[in-house]
Amino acid sequence: MNREHVIEVREVTKKYGTHVAVDALSFEVQRGEIFAFLGPNGAGKTTTMRMILDILKPDQGQIAVLGGALTEEIKDHIGYMPEERGLYRNVPLVDLLGYLGGLKGMSQADARRRAIQLLEQVDLGEYQKKKLTELSKGMAQKVQFISTLLHNPELIIVDEPFSGLDPVNTQTLKDMVIDLSRNGTTVLMSTHQMQQVEEMGHRLLMIDHGRRVLYGPVDEVRSRFAENAVVVEGEGDWAALPGVKSVDVDEFGREYTLHLKDGVTSDDMMQALAASPVHKVRSFALAVPSLTDIFIQVAGRNGNNHG
Repeated sequence: MNREHVIEVREVTKKYGTHVAVDALSFEVQRGEIFAFLGPNGAGKTTTMRMILDILKPDQGQIAVLGGALTEEIKDHIGYMPEERGLYRNVPLVDLLGYLGGLKGMSQADARRRAIQLLEQVDLGEYQKKKLTELSKGMAQKVQFISTLLHNPELIIVDEPFSGLDPVNTQTLKDMVIDLSRNGTTVLMSTHQMQQVEEMGHRLLMIDHGRRVLYGPVDEVRSRFAENAVVVEGEGDWAALPGVKSVDVDEFGREYTLHLKDGVTSDDMMQALAASPVHKVRSFALAVPSLTDIFIQVAGRNGNNHG
Protein backbone atom coordinates (compact mmCIF):
# COMPACT_ATOMS: atom_id res chain seq x y z
CA MET A 1 0.00 0.00 0.00
CA ASN A 2 1.45 3.34 -1.05
CA ARG A 3 1.07 5.66 1.94
CA GLU A 4 0.06 8.50 -0.40
CA HIS A 5 -2.84 6.38 -1.68
CA VAL A 6 -5.83 6.71 0.66
CA ILE A 7 -7.87 4.37 -1.55
CA GLU A 8 -6.55 1.61 -3.81
CA VAL A 9 -8.94 -0.36 -6.00
CA ARG A 10 -7.36 -3.27 -7.88
CA GLU A 11 -9.17 -5.23 -10.63
CA VAL A 12 -12.48 -5.11 -8.74
CA THR A 13 -15.54 -6.80 -10.23
CA LYS A 14 -19.10 -6.94 -8.87
CA LYS A 15 -21.98 -8.83 -10.49
CA TYR A 16 -25.69 -8.96 -9.78
CA GLY A 17 -26.77 -12.21 -11.38
CA THR A 18 -25.67 -11.96 -15.00
CA HIS A 19 -25.35 -8.14 -14.86
CA VAL A 20 -21.77 -6.89 -14.42
CA ALA A 21 -22.08 -3.68 -12.39
CA VAL A 22 -18.33 -3.11 -11.97
CA ASP A 23 -15.90 -4.72 -14.39
CA ALA A 24 -12.21 -5.20 -13.43
CA LEU A 25 -11.97 -1.60 -12.18
CA SER A 26 -8.66 -0.18 -10.92
CA PHE A 27 -7.78 3.30 -9.60
CA GLU A 28 -6.14 5.14 -6.70
CA VAL A 29 -7.17 8.18 -4.68
CA GLN A 30 -4.25 10.21 -3.37
CA ARG A 31 -3.95 11.85 0.03
CA GLY A 32 -5.40 15.36 0.26
CA GLU A 33 -6.90 15.48 -3.22
CA ILE A 34 -10.43 16.19 -4.42
CA PHE A 35 -11.10 13.16 -6.59
CA ALA A 36 -14.14 13.36 -8.88
CA PHE A 37 -15.95 10.11 -9.61
CA LEU A 38 -18.04 10.45 -12.78
CA GLY A 39 -20.28 8.38 -14.98
CA PRO A 40 -23.79 8.12 -16.39
CA ASN A 41 -26.63 6.85 -14.21
CA GLY A 42 -26.23 3.13 -13.71
CA ALA A 43 -22.53 3.15 -14.58
CA GLY A 44 -21.50 1.49 -11.31
CA LYS A 45 -20.43 4.49 -9.21
CA THR A 46 -22.63 3.83 -6.17
CA THR A 47 -21.77 0.11 -6.23
CA THR A 48 -18.07 1.02 -6.26
CA MET A 49 -18.42 3.44 -3.35
CA ARG A 50 -20.34 0.86 -1.33
CA MET A 51 -17.57 -1.67 -1.93
CA ILE A 52 -14.96 0.87 -0.80
CA LEU A 53 -17.01 1.34 2.38
CA ASP A 54 -17.38 -2.46 2.82
CA ILE A 55 -21.18 -2.21 2.55
CA LEU A 56 -20.90 -4.54 -0.44
CA LYS A 57 -18.23 -7.19 -1.05
CA PRO A 58 -16.49 -7.42 -4.42
CA ASP A 59 -16.70 -10.72 -6.29
CA GLN A 60 -13.09 -10.29 -7.42
CA GLY A 61 -10.21 -7.92 -6.77
CA GLN A 62 -8.84 -6.06 -3.77
CA ILE A 63 -9.64 -2.75 -2.07
CA ALA A 64 -7.43 -0.99 0.48
CA VAL A 65 -8.60 2.07 2.45
CA LEU A 66 -6.32 4.14 4.68
CA GLY A 67 -3.63 1.49 4.55
CA GLY A 68 -5.47 -1.80 4.45
CA ALA A 69 -8.71 -3.70 4.83
CA LEU A 70 -11.59 -1.66 6.23
CA THR A 71 -11.83 -2.34 9.98
CA GLU A 72 -14.24 -0.76 12.45
CA GLU A 73 -11.38 1.42 13.68
CA ILE A 74 -10.63 2.68 10.18
CA LYS A 75 -14.34 3.41 9.62
CA ASP A 76 -14.11 6.01 12.39
CA HIS A 77 -11.72 7.95 10.14
CA ILE A 78 -14.18 8.07 7.23
CA GLY A 79 -17.16 10.34 6.60
CA TYR A 80 -19.85 9.21 4.14
CA MET A 81 -22.67 11.26 2.66
CA PRO A 82 -24.90 8.98 0.55
CA GLU A 83 -27.14 10.26 -2.22
CA GLU A 84 -30.12 8.88 -0.31
CA ARG A 85 -30.08 11.26 2.64
CA GLY A 86 -31.17 9.88 5.99
CA LEU A 87 -31.04 11.51 9.43
CA TYR A 88 -33.35 11.45 12.44
CA ARG A 89 -35.91 14.11 11.65
CA ASN A 90 -37.51 14.83 15.04
CA VAL A 91 -34.42 15.58 17.15
CA PRO A 92 -32.93 19.08 17.70
CA LEU A 93 -29.94 19.52 15.41
CA VAL A 94 -27.33 19.98 18.13
CA ASP A 95 -28.56 16.80 19.90
CA LEU A 96 -28.66 14.88 16.62
CA LEU A 97 -25.13 15.89 15.66
CA GLY A 98 -23.87 15.29 19.19
CA TYR A 99 -25.25 11.75 19.03
CA LEU A 100 -23.71 11.08 15.61
CA GLY A 101 -20.35 12.39 16.82
CA GLY A 102 -20.55 10.02 19.76
CA LEU A 103 -20.97 7.09 17.36
CA LYS A 104 -17.63 8.11 15.83
CA GLY A 105 -15.84 8.13 19.18
CA MET A 106 -16.19 11.81 20.10
CA SER A 107 -17.16 12.95 23.59
CA GLN A 108 -20.60 14.57 23.84
CA ALA A 109 -19.03 17.90 24.77
CA ASP A 110 -16.62 17.85 21.81
CA ALA A 111 -19.30 16.69 19.40
CA ARG A 112 -21.76 19.40 20.44
CA ARG A 113 -19.05 22.09 20.36
CA ARG A 114 -17.96 21.02 16.88
CA ALA A 115 -21.59 20.79 15.74
CA ILE A 116 -22.33 24.37 16.80
CA GLN A 117 -19.16 25.59 15.08
CA LEU A 118 -20.09 23.87 11.82
CA LEU A 119 -23.73 24.97 11.96
CA GLU A 120 -22.55 28.56 12.28
CA GLN A 121 -20.14 28.05 9.37
CA VAL A 122 -23.05 27.13 7.08
CA ASP A 123 -25.34 29.88 8.44
CA LEU A 124 -27.46 27.52 10.52
CA GLY A 125 -26.26 28.60 13.96
CA GLU A 126 -29.65 30.04 14.92
CA TYR A 127 -31.32 26.73 14.01
CA GLN A 128 -29.33 24.50 16.38
CA LYS A 129 -32.42 23.79 18.53
CA LYS A 130 -34.63 23.17 15.49
CA LYS A 131 -35.50 19.75 14.06
CA LEU A 132 -34.95 18.60 10.47
CA THR A 133 -38.72 18.61 9.94
CA GLU A 134 -38.65 22.39 10.49
CA LEU A 135 -35.92 23.03 7.88
CA SER A 136 -35.97 23.46 4.12
CA LYS A 137 -34.54 20.73 1.90
CA GLY A 138 -31.39 22.79 1.29
CA MET A 139 -30.87 23.38 5.01
CA ALA A 140 -31.32 19.67 5.71
CA GLN A 141 -28.72 18.87 3.07
CA LYS A 142 -26.22 21.18 4.78
CA VAL A 143 -26.89 19.37 8.07
CA GLN A 144 -26.23 16.05 6.33
CA PHE A 145 -22.95 17.44 5.01
CA ILE A 146 -21.98 18.64 8.51
CA SER A 147 -22.68 15.19 9.93
CA THR A 148 -20.22 13.76 7.39
CA LEU A 149 -17.28 15.84 8.56
CA LEU A 150 -18.21 16.33 12.23
CA HIS A 151 -15.53 13.93 13.50
CA ASN A 152 -12.69 15.38 11.36
CA PRO A 153 -12.32 12.30 9.15
CA GLU A 154 -9.22 11.65 7.04
CA LEU A 155 -11.38 10.55 4.11
CA ILE A 156 -14.76 11.93 3.02
CA ILE A 157 -16.90 10.16 0.43
CA VAL A 158 -19.81 12.28 -0.81
CA ASP A 159 -22.46 11.32 -3.38
CA GLU A 160 -24.00 14.30 -5.25
CA PRO A 161 -23.23 16.80 -2.45
CA PHE A 162 -24.52 19.85 -4.37
CA SER A 163 -27.70 18.48 -5.94
CA GLY A 164 -30.72 20.65 -5.20
CA LEU A 165 -28.75 23.48 -3.59
CA ASP A 166 -29.04 27.10 -4.66
CA PRO A 167 -25.86 28.88 -5.86
CA VAL A 168 -25.15 30.49 -2.46
CA ASN A 169 -25.33 27.22 -0.53
CA THR A 170 -23.44 25.40 -3.29
CA GLN A 171 -20.60 27.90 -2.91
CA THR A 172 -20.62 27.46 0.89
CA LEU A 173 -20.16 23.69 0.61
CA LYS A 174 -17.63 24.03 -2.21
CA ASP A 175 -15.51 26.35 -0.07
CA MET A 176 -15.66 23.85 2.79
CA VAL A 177 -14.61 20.98 0.52
CA ILE A 178 -11.67 23.00 -0.82
CA ASP A 179 -10.61 23.95 2.73
CA LEU A 180 -10.78 20.29 3.79
CA SER A 181 -8.51 19.31 0.92
CA ARG A 182 -6.03 22.10 1.68
CA ASN A 183 -5.84 20.83 5.26
CA GLY A 184 -5.03 17.29 4.16
CA THR A 185 -8.45 15.64 4.09
CA THR A 186 -9.06 13.42 1.07
CA VAL A 187 -12.39 13.91 -0.73
CA LEU A 188 -13.94 11.36 -3.10
CA MET A 189 -16.87 13.11 -4.76
CA SER A 190 -19.42 11.54 -7.07
CA THR A 191 -21.29 14.18 -9.04
CA HIS A 192 -22.98 14.99 -12.34
CA GLN A 193 -22.16 18.69 -12.01
CA MET A 194 -19.19 18.98 -14.33
CA GLN A 195 -18.59 22.66 -13.66
CA GLN A 196 -17.90 21.87 -10.01
CA VAL A 197 -15.35 19.25 -11.08
CA GLU A 198 -13.60 21.76 -13.36
CA GLU A 199 -13.46 24.30 -10.53
CA MET A 200 -12.50 22.00 -7.66
CA GLY A 201 -11.25 18.62 -8.84
CA HIS A 202 -7.61 17.58 -8.89
CA ARG A 203 -8.09 14.26 -10.67
CA LEU A 204 -11.07 12.38 -12.07
CA LEU A 205 -12.27 8.91 -12.92
CA MET A 206 -15.14 8.32 -15.34
CA ILE A 207 -16.64 4.87 -15.61
CA ASP A 208 -19.26 3.53 -17.99
CA HIS A 209 -20.81 0.07 -17.92
CA GLY A 210 -18.62 -0.55 -14.88
CA ARG A 211 -15.37 0.08 -16.77
CA ARG A 212 -12.83 2.87 -16.59
CA VAL A 213 -13.07 5.15 -19.63
CA LEU A 214 -11.31 8.34 -18.40
CA TYR A 215 -8.75 8.72 -15.63
CA GLY A 216 -6.18 11.36 -14.68
CA PRO A 217 -5.68 15.02 -13.72
CA VAL A 218 -8.68 17.15 -14.72
CA ASP A 219 -6.64 19.58 -16.84
CA GLU A 220 -4.84 16.74 -18.62
CA VAL A 221 -8.09 14.98 -19.45
CA ARG A 222 -9.53 18.18 -20.93
CA SER A 223 -6.33 18.84 -22.90
CA ARG A 224 -6.47 15.31 -24.29
CA PHE A 225 -9.76 16.15 -25.99
CA ALA A 226 -8.67 19.58 -27.25
CA GLU A 227 -8.87 20.06 -30.98
CA ASN A 228 -6.34 22.02 -33.03
CA ALA A 229 -8.02 25.38 -32.50
CA VAL A 230 -7.74 28.60 -30.50
CA VAL A 231 -10.38 30.93 -29.08
CA VAL A 232 -9.89 34.67 -29.46
CA GLU A 233 -11.75 37.85 -28.59
CA GLY A 234 -11.09 41.05 -30.52
CA GLU A 235 -11.50 42.57 -33.96
CA GLY A 236 -10.25 41.59 -37.41
CA ASP A 237 -10.79 39.28 -40.33
CA TRP A 238 -9.88 36.05 -38.59
CA ALA A 239 -10.39 33.84 -41.65
CA ALA A 240 -7.76 35.84 -43.55
CA LEU A 241 -5.00 34.83 -41.13
CA PRO A 242 -2.45 32.35 -42.53
CA GLY A 243 -3.00 28.88 -41.11
CA VAL A 244 -6.71 29.32 -40.30
CA LYS A 245 -8.91 26.60 -41.82
CA SER A 246 -12.31 27.86 -40.63
CA VAL A 247 -13.86 30.20 -38.06
CA ASP A 248 -16.84 29.76 -35.71
CA VAL A 249 -18.37 32.53 -33.61
CA ASP A 250 -20.26 32.06 -30.34
CA GLU A 251 -23.93 32.97 -29.98
CA PHE A 252 -23.06 36.36 -28.51
CA GLY A 253 -20.67 37.32 -31.31
CA ARG A 254 -17.80 37.82 -28.86
CA GLU A 255 -15.59 34.74 -29.05
CA TYR A 256 -14.17 33.34 -32.27
CA THR A 257 -12.90 29.78 -32.55
CA LEU A 258 -10.15 29.57 -35.15
CA HIS A 259 -9.76 26.02 -36.47
CA LEU A 260 -6.17 25.60 -37.60
CA LYS A 261 -4.81 23.77 -40.60
CA ASP A 262 -2.81 20.59 -40.12
CA GLY A 263 0.70 21.37 -38.93
CA VAL A 264 -0.23 24.84 -37.64
CA THR A 265 0.15 25.25 -33.87
CA SER A 266 -1.30 27.68 -31.37
CA ASP A 267 2.18 29.23 -31.07
CA ASP A 268 2.20 29.84 -34.84
CA MET A 269 -1.18 31.57 -34.55
CA MET A 270 -0.05 33.70 -31.63
CA GLN A 271 2.96 34.88 -33.65
CA ALA A 272 0.77 35.63 -36.68
CA LEU A 273 -1.57 37.73 -34.56
CA ALA A 274 1.32 39.57 -32.93
CA ALA A 275 2.71 40.43 -36.37
CA SER A 276 -0.64 41.52 -37.81
CA PRO A 277 -1.26 45.30 -37.89
CA VAL A 278 -5.01 44.86 -38.54
CA HIS A 279 -6.02 42.45 -35.77
CA LYS A 280 -6.78 43.55 -32.21
CA VAL A 281 -6.73 40.73 -29.65
CA ARG A 282 -8.24 41.06 -26.19
CA SER A 283 -7.91 37.38 -25.22
CA PHE A 284 -6.30 34.26 -26.64
CA ALA A 285 -6.68 30.69 -25.37
CA LEU A 286 -6.54 27.08 -26.51
CA ALA A 287 -9.91 25.63 -27.48
CA VAL A 288 -10.30 23.13 -24.65
CA PRO A 289 -13.70 21.40 -24.34
CA SER A 290 -15.72 21.47 -21.15
CA LEU A 291 -16.04 18.30 -19.08
CA THR A 292 -19.73 18.32 -19.97
CA ASP A 293 -18.82 18.07 -23.67
CA ILE A 294 -16.29 15.32 -22.93
CA PHE A 295 -18.78 13.43 -20.75
CA ILE A 296 -21.40 13.47 -23.53
CA GLN A 297 -18.83 12.48 -26.15
CA VAL A 298 -17.40 9.57 -24.15
CA ALA A 299 -20.75 8.26 -22.87
CA GLY A 300 -22.14 8.41 -26.40
CA ARG A 301 -19.08 6.69 -27.82
CA ASN A 302 -19.57 3.85 -25.37
CA GLY A 303 -23.14 3.29 -26.57
CA ASN A 304 -24.56 4.54 -23.29
CA ASN A 305 -28.26 4.05 -22.81
CA HIS A 306 -28.54 4.01 -19.03
CA GLY A 307 -31.73 5.09 -17.37
